Amino acid sequence: MEALVCRKLGDPTVSVEDDNSPIIVSKNHPIPQLNSPTAVRVRIKATSLNFANYLQILGKYQEKPPLPFIPGSDFSGIVDSVGSKVTNFRIGDPVCSFAALGSYAQYIVVDQNELFRMPQGCDLVAAGALAVAFGTSHVALVHRAQLTSGQVLLVLGAAGGVGLAAVQIGKACGAVVIAVARGAEKVQLLKSLGVDHVVDLGNENVTESVKEFLKVRRLKGVDVLYDPVGGKLNKESLRLLKWGANILIIGFASGEVPVIPANIALVKNWTVHGLYWGSYKIHRPVVLEDSLKELLSWLTKGLISVHISHSYSLSEANLAFSAIRDRKAIGKVMIVFDEKSTRSKL
Repeated sequence: MEALVCRKLGDPTVSVEDDNSPIIVSKNHPIPQLNSPTAVRVRIKATSLNFANYLQILGKYQEKPPLPFIPGSDFSGIVDSVGSKVTNFRIGDPVCSFAALGSYAQYIVVDQNELFRMPQGCDLVAAGALAVAFGTSHVALVHRAQLTSGQVLLVLGAAGGVGLAAVQIGKACGAVVIAVARGAEKVQLLKSLGVDHVVDLGNENVTESVKEFLKVRRLKGVDVLYDPVGGKLNKESLRLLKWGANILIIGFASGEVPVIPANIALVKNWTVHGLYWGSYKIHRPVVLEDSLKELLSWLTKGLISVHISHSYSLSEANLAFSAIRDRKAIGKVMIVFDEKSTRSKL
């Protein structure tokens, strides 16, 4: 089978044909075999690229697997083989899931308890981008911040994978959603999703724009801050939070870890949530299971949609990682098997 193998740590945007590339496309990698009676092998249709995957190959992620390894986490595909005690799935079933590693390949083996059956009418490629980005935002907003109808949600980095997921989940929860992004195309997409107010960083000041919107709508402030960016944008956004607000720390795409003054958090009764979605698989697996089931239901009903910005073949993985690094993506970047590559206009 074909598989993307990380043989050393380094920049995955270097061409896979370059000797200096940390990743190579193995054309004859061994197909994984069923390793238990309840194991299921899936022929992967689509798998998404997340910022965490990029950082992991660079060696800058908190989890550092031994070399060599096959990167990749969320995926969708068709059941190819089942163990003797598998009762939940049959060969040919469309499924999706996530793994710690291994989805950048044509096949993956997981236990039946870690797989999710695709509801009828659910798009297979879209489901391959669901678990990490939408799962992160769903657990953050629904489980941790307990976002409710009428509350004000401020989403930074709103045109990225987790950002687009957050604004849609916010609308599904009935929140007033304010999105921050940069560029006319991103702003247009966010407005098309029903976002109540969009701030274009290219020509607007976040604090001034949001304060004016809140004033017009007669709202007292932001209830929930969703921040995958960090840096100075986080500092600016803190000025917009009301008493008792929830702050969700999702990541640091800006490269700068923000400092949240503890004295102000105390006085204003803020709750700061650090969210490392992947660790829920170890500590609270039921939360992830319930979250993904609800997301699949929402996807089928049309309450959320997966916007795929770029899709590539496995041999073009360096281009896919470049789209992540250069923030060219509006939504998700995918590796899709048995399909021609597509690019956004960016």
